[in-house]
Amino acid sequence: MRQVPLNATGSRELVVAAEHLAGAVVATLPQVMSTPTMVALMEQAAIAALTPYIEDGETSVGTSISVEHLAATPVGHRVSAEAEVTKVEGRRIEFRVAAFDESDQIGRGVHNRAVIDLAKFTERLKPKLKS
Repeated sequence: MRQVPLNATGSRELVVAAEHLAGAVVATLPQVMSTPTMVALMEQAAIAALTPYIEDGETSVGTSISVEHLAATPVGHRVSAEAEVTKVEGRRIEFRVAAFDESDQIGRGVHNRAVIDLAKFTERLKPKLKS
């Protein structure tokens, strides 16, 4: 892994579709973008921030996320997520994450990722995959 600088940023966008709705997960929930969809978009933004610093054979995994979902977003609206590196401790990276729709900030929080050697990670999974 190349040195990840503080303030490195990444972003991702999506247009809210039927499969992104809370009501698609649990029928009795409202027809607005689900929190898991927002969290996934925030993770994708963090991955985008790390991508220039990842070496061949490496990837990253999420280790924690703490977010607030602040506002509802209906189907058809564009949502963007941003991630900014706020702390680097070896292979552990902390991000400030935020999400916005066309009119509001809809989410904010802190996300942590760890850069890993993919081959070693996959090797450690083999016993679990056989079960």
